[in-house]
Amino acid sequence: MDIFLIIIGLIFCLIGLIGSFTPIIPGPITSWLGLLVIHFSDFIPFNSKFLIITFLIAAFIFFIDLILPVLGLKKLGGTKNGLIGATLGLLIGLVVGGPFGLIFGSFFGALSGEYIQKNNLKQSLKPALGTFIGIVTGTIVKFLTTTAFLGLYIYLIYTNLIS
Repeated sequence: MDIFLIIIGLIFCLIGLIGSFTPIIPGPITSWLGLLVIHFSDFIPFNSKFLIITFLIAAFIFFIDLILPVLGLKKLGGTKNGLIGATLGLLIGLVVGGPFGLIFGSFFGALSGEYIQKNNLKQSLKPALGTFIGIVTGTIVKFLTTTAFLGLYIYLIYTNLIS
């Protein structure tokens, strides 16, 4: 059973890593589930303080990732149309182009939404760029967090199985 839990924990951590680049899978939360699962094995002593702290980090990153594109859009003068366009572009881009479609779909969606509102490409470009920066920043933060969780997973397994 312990080997099964260790394998399931690793799978969660790896899926979380993949989830850093997709909006469908909450990467940090999924990676945290990998850390939680291994604490139920006999190899890793249960550490509630560690699990609470890592969960709070994962939840914080999850919520930050939701608001960064909106903040980028709003900070650079975006409107409701730009936000709707970015959301539609994100969904269409994900279906059409995977992770890269997600990033560029949001950008072009925000650009389209802003252009409909402002009828000026130059004025529409700035908020769309804010959305793009927000999504890229969120992706980087999620990737670093899930990589750190995978590192913690490997460290916990290594130190507790070797000793």
